[in-house]
Amino acid sequence: MAEKFHAELASLKGDVLAMGCLAQGMLHRSMEALRTQDAALIESVARDKQRIADQDHEIEQKCLRLIALHQPMAKDLRTIAASLKTITYLYRIGRYGKDIAAVVPELADAPHAGGLIGIPQMADLVEGMIADALVAFEREDLTAIRGIEEREEAVDALRYSILRECLACMTENPETIARCTNYIMIARYLERCGDHACKIAEKAHYMVTGERIEIR
Repeated sequence: MAEKFHAELASLKGDVLAMGCLAQGMLHRSMEALRTQDAALIESVARDKQRIADQDHEIEQKCLRLIALHQPMAKDLRTIAASLKTITYLYRIGRYGKDIAAVVPELADAPHAGGLIGIPQMADLVEGMIADALVAFEREDLTAIRGIEEREEAVDALRYSILRECLACMTENPETIARCTNYIMIARYLERCGDHACKIAEKAHYMVTGERIEIR
């Protein structure tokens, strides 16, 4: 029975990581669509909205079934609990990717202002945070999330830098108001994705150590 349970637990972690790959892919493709105005990328992100919702539901059911049937304790129970929380954060990351992709057609009528005003740099930081948080979850290696708090602070700083640049641009040229408003919104979505990466890192730390931490 114990062997079967641990095989199912390993399968659960694999499912969470597959969902993580999908969420990462949705966010990455949305940023590529923003950069290139590729309509096919926009459509692919939109199609994955239902897929990631289905994964969220299926993994949640698997977690609840494992708890009900096996009544796990200690590290095993923490792994299931961390999985339940992590899929919520991954679903939201995927949805933010979808929301960014949905904005892209509104930005297709003119060249991007100021090389996207720091948004690509912000996206690179956030994608790295998500990847490292998932490595910590997969390998139970907390060295992967060292320095994630400093990167989260850098993401926050970039968001406010983008906000200031957009406000200056809108003041100088009112015709950019709609475009820069979308940039500000995208920066906000990316900041929230970074916050969710930090929450995944917190849950990975709890899963491994049993200690709760807060990454601000």
